[in-house]
Amino acid sequence: MNKLKSLYKSPIIAAAFLMATSAIGPGFLTQTAVFTNQLFASFGFIILISILLDIGAQLNIWRILSVSGMRAQEVANKVIPGAGYVLTFLIVIGGLAFNIGNLAGTGLGLNVLTGISPEKGAAISALIAIGIFIVKDALKWMDGFAKFLGIIMLCLTLYVVFSSHPPITEAVQKTFWPDKIDIKAIITLVGGTVGGYISFAGAHRLLDAGLKGEAALPQVNQSAISGILLASVMRILLFLAALGVVTKGLPLMPNNPAASVFQFAAGQAGYKIFGIVMWSAAITSVIGSAYTSVSFLKTFHPSLANRQKPLIIIFILVSAIVFILNGQPVQTLVFVGTLNGFILPFSLGIILMAAYRRQIVQAYHHPGWMTVFGSLVVIATLWMSIATAAKYVMGN
Repeated sequence: MNKLKSLYKSPIIAAAFLMATSAIGPGFLTQTAVFTNQLFASFGFIILISILLDIGAQLNIWRILSVSGMRAQEVANKVIPGAGYVLTFLIVIGGLAFNIGNLAGTGLGLNVLTGISPEKGAAISALIAIGIFIVKDALKWMDGFAKFLGIIMLCLTLYVVFSSHPPITEAVQKTFWPDKIDIKAIITLVGGTVGGYISFAGAHRLLDAGLKGEAALPQVNQSAISGILLASVMRILLFLAALGVVTKGLPLMPNNPAASVFQFAAGQAGYKIFGIVMWSAAITSVIGSAYTSVSFLKTFHPSLANRQKPLIIIFILVSAIVFILNGQPVQTLVFVGTLNGFILPFSLGIILMAAYRRQIVQAYHHPGWMTVFGSLVVIATLWMSIATAAKYVMGN
């Protein structure tokens, strides 16, 4: 029991939950409902491919950054001068766009639970997120918040799966032999689960905890795999819950498809559970996005490093203001997942190049199979991103 408590409190699990809960945002819920409604059981194949791509990206990024002891932007600047600034720009812009959707999700969640407007709900949630970073030992509060709400989300979604009665056998069959393959769905899922800032959330948290160097690789591997498993289990549970609903021919509301899944599966109780899950997913993603995006900014000048908390607060406030003035959360959540998928081949490609620069990784020898795996992820996501962009341009 003491070992379990110690593991739960360790930075290894904290980084895993930060990565997983950053990925499990409102876009995660919305995308899963939307694509399950379009592809039915064949969406299982999309999830399988996205998990494999996630593993190839995360293991490479976490290991190489941890061995180097540097954050991604510092590594990128050493590989290609100026690349770190480009990467930071892409991450911060993508993270800001994601955070607008995340705060929209907090507003939707509180609207379901209390009836207040999404705008007021987003404002209240922004203040809660800011409060976590204001207190002393903010990182410990952030870790505990992410772990507690992550466990709540998993348990409540599991209940909805049982209420939904999904066709498990068909889901397993179509996961390996789909009727239809949608490239846009794959790149959107990868972008929403491991694209943009999410790729670096856990790795940067481990660096802040002092876990770096080749000796830390066993803990780094454990943390990365744990984070991928947590996010993947949540994705599968949401898929099964949605599948149980759509296979019964029940129509999902276009303005809030994820809420439809929970309500059709478990009635009014399910609708309230959706509110809890949506708010939990959104608020933890607000925190993860703000923390990780600012971790890219703070290394460029000593004055920024000493102002991490004010930068995080400004980041959250700007996101909240933009949502309150703009709105349209569902379209934003799906689009931003696709946008982040475009960032992945660029960032992962640079990190893979860093694995063979002695001045960055010293005597470390990166496993060849990981390089091959990561390179395949770069090629696959680049090709899928171009194909998806072509569809957008052609209006398909």
